[in-house]
Amino acid sequence: MMRSCAVFLSAVLACAWQQPADTRAQVRALADAGRLDEAERIARGGGPSLQASLGEVLVMRGRLAQADSVLRAALASDPAGRRTAEAALAELAYRRGDRTEAFRRASVLAGAFENPAGTWSADDRVAAGRAYVILGTRNAAAVRSALAAFDRAVQADSTNLEGRLRVGDLFLEKYNAPDAKVSFQDVLNRSPENARALLGLARVAEFEGKLESMTLLRRAVAANPSLVSAQVQLARYQLEAEEYDSARVAARRALAVDSSSIPAWSMLGAVSWIKGDSVEYNRAKAAAERLSSMPTDFYAELAEAAIRQRRYVDGMRIARTALAIDSTSTRVLGLLGNNQLHAGNIDEGRALLERAFAIDPFNLWHKNTLDLLDNLRAFRTIDRGHFKIIAPPKEAELLTTYLVPLLEEAYDSLSKRYQYKPSGPVRLELYRQHADFSVRTVGLAGLGALGVSFGPVLMMDAPSARTKGDFNWGSTAWHELTHTFTLGLSQYRAPRWLSEGLSVLEERRARPSWGADASVEFLAAYAGGRLRPVSQLSDGFVRPRFDQEVILSYYEASLVCEMIEQQKGSAALVAMLTAYRDGLDTPGVFAKVLGMKPEEVDKQFDTWVRAKFAVPLRSITAGDGKGEATGAFVSTMRSAMALMTSNQIDSAKAAFLRAQALFPDYAGPSAPALMLAKIAFDRGDFRGALDQVQRVTSRNETAWDANLLEADLRTKLGDSSGARAPLERMLWISPYDITIHIRLAELAARAGDHATVLRERRAVVALDPPDPLDARYQLARALADSGDAAGARKELLGVLEQAPSFEKAQALLLELRNKGGKP
Repeated sequence: MMRSCAVFLSAVLACAWQQPADTRAQVRALADAGRLDEAERIARGGGPSLQASLGEVLVMRGRLAQADSVLRAALASDPAGRRTAEAALAELAYRRGDRTEAFRRASVLAGAFENPAGTWSADDRVAAGRAYVILGTRNAAAVRSALAAFDRAVQADSTNLEGRLRVGDLFLEKYNAPDAKVSFQDVLNRSPENARALLGLARVAEFEGKLESMTLLRRAVAANPSLVSAQVQLARYQLEAEEYDSARVAARRALAVDSSSIPAWSMLGAVSWIKGDSVEYNRAKAAAERLSSMPTDFYAELAEAAIRQRRYVDGMRIARTALAIDSTSTRVLGLLGNNQLHAGNIDEGRALLERAFAIDPFNLWHKNTLDLLDNLRAFRTIDRGHFKIIAPPKEAELLTTYLVPLLEEAYDSLSKRYQYKPSGPVRLELYRQHADFSVRTVGLAGLGALGVSFGPVLMMDAPSARTKGDFNWGSTAWHELTHTFTLGLSQYRAPRWLSEGLSVLEERRARPSWGADASVEFLAAYAGGRLRPVSQLSDGFVRPRFDQEVILSYYEASLVCEMIEQQKGSAALVAMLTAYRDGLDTPGVFAKVLGMKPEEVDKQFDTWVRAKFAVPLRSITAGDGKGEATGAFVSTMRSAMALMTSNQIDSAKAAFLRAQALFPDYAGPSAPALMLAKIAFDRGDFRGALDQVQRVTSRNETAWDANLLEADLRTKLGDSSGARAPLERMLWISPYDITIHIRLAELAARAGDHATVLRERRAVVALDPPDPLDARYQLARALADSGDAAGARKELLGVLEQAPSFEKAQALLLELRNKGGKP
């Protein structure tokens, strides 16, 4: 029968002082509810028969020496709990760095389980599973034995929550989130407010990238404020969101319960290190080193925190310290290996991941990454200028034809603006499959981003990884390269919102249509108060509360940067980066550079946004603040679309014009301008259609159809020169349409732009066209027209080698010979 935690606890308390088994359950229930004082009192009152229970409560309270003594006594005095005591003593030994003792005790217990004598209770089987978990740190096969032992505990006693919880923990530790979720949910079905199960589900949600992770974690903390692992997880979340004071508070709460918790000292140390508080950091470090002769996890946690804060060089340095302590730590081997890969040190990273995977073959991150590295060997590397581009061999020539000039342009612009240059070449990797990019970045498929920057190493989707119109690969490359400069200048100390905001702002500077623009969703979310203020904006990136918050936070952050530049000048943005570099936190940076407190910046930004978008904000609302956008613009667009569908064109046009007046700059899907352009085009009003479609192509970086329409309209109106601009924009949406390249080459040829003709003819050849010989002939023609007779001859000879009777190639070769060149 299902019962709530409160009902279960009351039932246990009602039968206090009955049989030891009942009292043991009472102690466990009190401990699970965080009532450790009562749990300890009752365990002590139970005498020798509850020594194992008392020892476990003492461990939870951080009184390890006393716990060790009590647990040793339990081996003789507590027959029902002696195996639990043996498992706890093995864990204590492991915790203090005495691996020899830990493995000895675990081996004895596991051996007894495999050759059982007497009865093994559900708790005994859980104890065996705990022993196998320790053995599993060296022997992967023991992990399966641990799972089997926990399962057998549940089979022996279906009410045993401990077995279910440990099954869930083990599944999650071995990257099986679906089965972990089932185990934790089974516990909650029996005990709806079980804090450990709620914490487990929070970790599953984090693993799966679900929004409810923080909500579940806060439920766990509310259910049991003394659950150290929950407080540590909360500190970790808050640290990632750059909420340093809150993270420190959560770590201290954990230590108030268990002052021997290395994870809690690790979090306190990480916060202190990032904040530059050397006194508290040294205190945390000394505590970890006092508690364990192998404080590997202290340094591993610190390294992970540094890397989450994008301080990659520091993170790898700290990880090496951890690896020197324990060369078999798969956590550290994987951490250091992946970050060597992110730094572009492929061979070193591979070697470390291979060592980690040999120890822990369950690790999906490591397996996926090693598989990808095997595929990466076939990629082509192109060194040009300031860049090293690694791309799939079939696309490398095509993509670099466009990327290299763009990246060099960006490099010159950004180095001038930020007065900073990377120390060496920038590495950019492109992936044809988004899953491969995701694996390269985080080890698993499913990452939503288009690109990522690790400073001088960039990774992104190739345009072939996405459906045409999903993204603009040119603006994405510019965005990621901006991080190289802003993170480098700030020595990787710039907060996420500032680095991302500057990258989006630089996209808009690069090309008129690039970068995020105001959308109905953004204005509705802002009007409804769903977006974070500037002082909390990094939360929008790492702890989103609704599906679109991350992408909307990018745009919001760019607006913050735009406002600062508008009001304080572009030098203020550079000054903020250098202030972060010099160790100031956000309130300090705001005070020094902007002369304001965070709450004043929040207020000023709100005023600025409401003024900038005053017109559309009058007609776009968020209803109850949680649902879809509402307001006059939305209702007018719905009415216009209905009129269009029913073929009432004149009325639809009037409605679209009303909608356009309400939100003049909107260029998103089904924008009024798109619909008005269609109406004008269908009526033969090409000039009117052009006027409208330009409202979209000048603001929407992925508008393939609108750009194609603009090019067609300009051609119809005799503006062949103007038709080139929309065709150029289309190449950054997708470079795979041969007809666009041919069309652009022909327009460039009319204008005498030989460089563009050559670029486009080379692109056609790279795209493996239906008639490759003619494509190569056209390239030879372009080379000849540009004055490169030698290049033209070389291309023609290649054509004639495959098709000796190709007349056009023969004629051009003869023409070149007659002009004095050699065949």
